[in-house]
Amino acid sequence: MRMLIGGLIILSLAGSGVAENVSSPPRDEVIRGLTEEEISALQQGLGMGRARAAELNGYPGPRHVLDLAQAGQLALAPEQVRTAQRLFDGMAREAQRLGDLILREERSLEAEFRAGGISETNLHTRALRIAALEGELRAVHLRAHIEMRAALSGPEIQQYNALRGYVEAPEHQHKPHH
Repeated sequence: MRMLIGGLIILSLAGSGVAENVSSPPRDEVIRGLTEEEISALQQGLGMGRARAAELNGYPGPRHVLDLAQAGQLALAPEQVRTAQRLFDGMAREAQRLGDLILREERSLEAEFRAGGISETNLHTRALRIAALEGELRAVHLRAHIEMRAALSGPEIQQYNALRGYVEAPEHQHKPHH
């Protein structure tokens, strides 16, 4: 009898949504319009390819510079490593802040749709606000690449590009015969 009563209590809690909140976020906090990976990347301040225009055109990213330096593949002076770390930390901090704002706006937009009360004007305003935040986030990542390039020499940038697979390594390039 106790098991039956306990089972009924659990079923009654599950039906009311109380038990559901224990293992999953409240329905109004879920952002169904974004993948879990997108949400996680925004929370962590990850680039998600936002600085690809810089990366592929000779503007190294501080995270990749640090990774290559720590792996012993890119020889940098201690000051350059400190600069890369400072740039990365500042970029990550600002990217996380903007990511949180984007997620807040996405939650709010989704809540409006869920409630069935979004107007054309409100939709336009919200979409532009999210787009502006995403533009700021991209600029944060691109700016870090610009600042990182200024801290490296031409040969270091060439080595970085070769290590990242963007160009053939300088020692493998063919030199014209005279």
